[in-house]
Amino acid sequence: MLKKICRGAFAVVLLLTLICGAASAHTAVIENGGANKYKAIRLTPEIYNNAKGDLSDLRIQDGKNEEIPYFINSGNQTDYNIETQTYPMTLINSYTKDDSFYFDYKISDVPERDIIATSIELTTSNTGFAKNIELYGSYDDINWELVQNDTLYSIDGKSKLNIKFLKAQKYTHYRFKLGNNLEKISFGSATLIYNNVTQENIYFIENIIPEFNVTEEIKSTAVHINGLYHLKLAGITVDTDSSFMRTVTAPYAGNKELYNLSLNGTSYNDTTIPYNGQIVNDSDFSLIINNGDDKPINIKGIAAQYYADELVFEDNGSETYTLTFGADAAASAPVYDISKYKDEILKGGIDKLEIKNITFAEPEKEPKQDYTMIFNIVIVAVAILLGVLILFKLRKKSQ
Repeated sequence: MLKKICRGAFAVVLLLTLICGAASAHTAVIENGGANKYKAIRLTPEIYNNAKGDLSDLRIQDGKNEEIPYFINSGNQTDYNIETQTYPMTLINSYTKDDSFYFDYKISDVPERDIIATSIELTTSNTGFAKNIELYGSYDDINWELVQNDTLYSIDGKSKLNIKFLKAQKYTHYRFKLGNNLEKISFGSATLIYNNVTQENIYFIENIIPEFNVTEEIKSTAVHINGLYHLKLAGITVDTDSSFMRTVTAPYAGNKELYNLSLNGTSYNDTTIPYNGQIVNDSDFSLIINNGDDKPINIKGIAAQYYADELVFEDNGSETYTLTFGADAAASAPVYDISKYKDEILKGGIDKLEIKNITFAEPEKEPKQDYTMIFNIVIVAVAILLGVLILFKLRKKSQ
């Protein structure tokens, strides 16, 4: 009889322990592939949204449910030598032809070595213009080849007076062709520039089109954006066909003036709010557009860019792996040996595996009950019952 009571009490205590401590994890299935020893998976917004902000709750298991060590790779950084060259240019001709206006420049002092340039910088005292231009290059001021089309503007305190080449150029002469010059634009100087990248940061930048909704408030528009929770943002872009220039207040980025304008058939705009990898720690993310007394702009869409991470692990031959996350809010980041030699691993070949599907744990339909009091009562009751039974047995033996 005593044994049956003990077994029953143990079962009740175990059941209550499981009820109190159980936590369901979200899972993502990873299908193995490739011939390299090491594998990598790139985390998706759904994983960031439902995992801890520091990713300390992420775990990888193989087909036998054994834990697989991993490290987080957020990108690589490569250093280069600093190299900058500038070549002042001289205006050699300006004229009108077929309703177009031309400015011809050449390098003032051509060096003996080959010229390599990555951009042209201009200065002007003119304002209130926006021009589509065609840029041509030449070696002899006779034969000209189209380099690229671009836009120059200076209006309302916003200006773009530089042309970044799509690829490095070696011309010694450059020609600017403007569709017209009603504003009588003149350039104070033109400088050919060669810039070598001093440092290149290679990150895993991904694009998403998040869901959003708009609410109109007094003299402002609130754009509520979903799906950014725990993402390391690189930037947010507002897609609109409205003409405007307004201040936007953005979480973690402060205030910035965005604009989308058109002048004489030329469009110029800046509708992107830059971020520096700031992690979004608030599920309520809203942009506030200051409308003043103007009508709200038409927001066609929102695009976001974020810095993604990859989990890199050693393949043990399992056909599939499982990523679990969101199970334990108190979890601490695992410490694996593989992180100590990750630099060497990243120098070799790594197979990129895809996450095929994500299964989210079912949310509790009712508020989670606090079983602490019930647990304590059961423990006390079992203890009292056992004590009574022991005393009863002792009295029975003594008689």
